[in-house]
Amino acid sequence: MKIVITDLDHADQNMEREVFAKAGLEFALLECRTEDDLINQIKDYEIALNQYAPFTKRVFDALPNLKQIIRYGVGVNNVDLEAAKEAGVQVCNVPDYGMHEVSDHAIALSLSIIRKVPKMDKAVHDGVWDFTVAAPIRRFCETTVGVVGLGRIGRLYAKKMHELGFKIVGYDKFYKPSAADGTDYIKGASLDEVIAEADIFALFCPVTNENFHMIDEAAISRMKNGVYIVNTARGGLIDEDALAKALKSGKIAGAALDTTEIEPLPENSPLRALDNCQLTPHMAWYSEDAALELKRKVAEEAVRFSNGESINWGLVQL
Repeated sequence: MKIVITDLDHADQNMEREVFAKAGLEFALLECRTEDDLINQIKDYEIALNQYAPFTKRVFDALPNLKQIIRYGVGVNNVDLEAAKEAGVQVCNVPDYGMHEVSDHAIALSLSIIRKVPKMDKAVHDGVWDFTVAAPIRRFCETTVGVVGLGRIGRLYAKKMHELGFKIVGYDKFYKPSAADGTDYIKGASLDEVIAEADIFALFCPVTNENFHMIDEAAISRMKNGVYIVNTARGGLIDEDALAKALKSGKIAGAALDTTEIEPLPENSPLRALDNCQLTPHMAWYSEDAALELKRKVAEEAVRFSNGESINWGLVQL
């Protein structure tokens, strides 16, 4: 099958080239950005490795030769899965790469905001040698972490935070903690209960029509005063205007966001001006090891499909 990388902002394609060469396959590299780019440039290709370019119903209708799309990453927000199913196109992602990186980054953000590390670092650099500037700070073992989304990454984060001494309460629509898989240290709860009980509220779920802006003004009003929010999942889960308002008022003591609804975060976003809002540039997934793992697994999935073998992560039931 003919293989194309529709778009990719990585420094090189050496890993993909190595995997494909071993399988006796070749690929083309394009710089598609829009629907028209895809329609005009990949008509002859059957397998598309994709990062950001939008696969919409219009695109699928115009590409009858397309058989498979493999996303560089976990999310598939830029692919219309219903349209893919109608077109008979298999869509794959790589949900099991970078799990430790994302959970570790979420932990780093969590500890950083509750220990006030950036604030105190700035204070010392500004000549202020006074620990009381950080007050109040609580013990880990007296702090409850609320985890929304108990998939692979959410459970890793919960396990690591539990081992640091935090109490864990968690919600997932499709998963319940249990002694059978060793997760009974997580107190299973409803979303409303997690919102009410958490001192640190951490998100690890995808954005859907159902949960878009799940953290809005109403949800924030039900949280504890002085709660912390951590998001390494998807920016659309949080109403950023409501978050900024709550950060300014002190209702939310601090937020740490690796993802925002619009990326890069717009220059006029009120979050940029708040010193109790830590921001990182959608990098939680990143380590050199994870980057290579992602590239290898995307290419290997394409090889399996091309050879007629079973794929690992098909998202469309054809």
